[in-house]
Amino acid sequence: MTEKLLAALRVKARVQQGRDPEPSAGIIDSQSVKGADTVGRDSRGYDAGKKINGRKRFIVTDTAGLLLTVTVLAASWQDRDGAKTALLSAYMAAPIRHVFADQGFAGRLVDWARDILRTTLEIVRKPADQRGFSVISRRWVVERTLAWLTACRRLARDYERHPEISEAVIRWAAIAGMTRRITRGHPARRQARRTFT
Repeated sequence: MTEKLLAALRVKARVQQGRDPEPSAGIIDSQSVKGADTVGRDSRGYDAGKKINGRKRFIVTDTAGLLLTVTVLAASWQDRDGAKTALLSAYMAAPIRHVFADQGFAGRLVDWARDILRTTLEIVRKPADQRGFSVISRRWVVERTLAWLTACRRLARDYERHPEISEAVIRWAAIAGMTRRITRGHPARRQARRTFT
């Protein structure tokens, strides 16, 4: 049910922004989150890179940051292995044939996406001379979506017993964000700083 509602709202939001109803490009990323005591041992893992014991969320968004698919796995899954399920779901959900990703998805996954899904997986690397923080082209959109989702208190940590329920909660959070965007008529903007006299 949440998949159908998410797809209908995404089409409405895209048309409202003057875009085609269906996206042709997407962006993939993952996020490791701590698992509460309610998360079963069979669906939790340890992400050594982030030092997190819990689950990993793989999301695919369109280039406007609207959620297409979400896959929740144990945090011990490598990005390039867990992304296969998310990319396959995105392939079936929308006509996306070009996906942007960070360096964690490089390697055999690029060949797999090209040969099996006939999808181009473009690895967006940060410039070699970059020092400190800098916005990386195309990558900031999915990072913003992850920030929006994590702003929902229920998603700051994974509490769900089953990964499927966790995926549904993430979709509900995305649905709430899309309905706000549709009723506002534009994406959220920073509020102007108020000065009191």
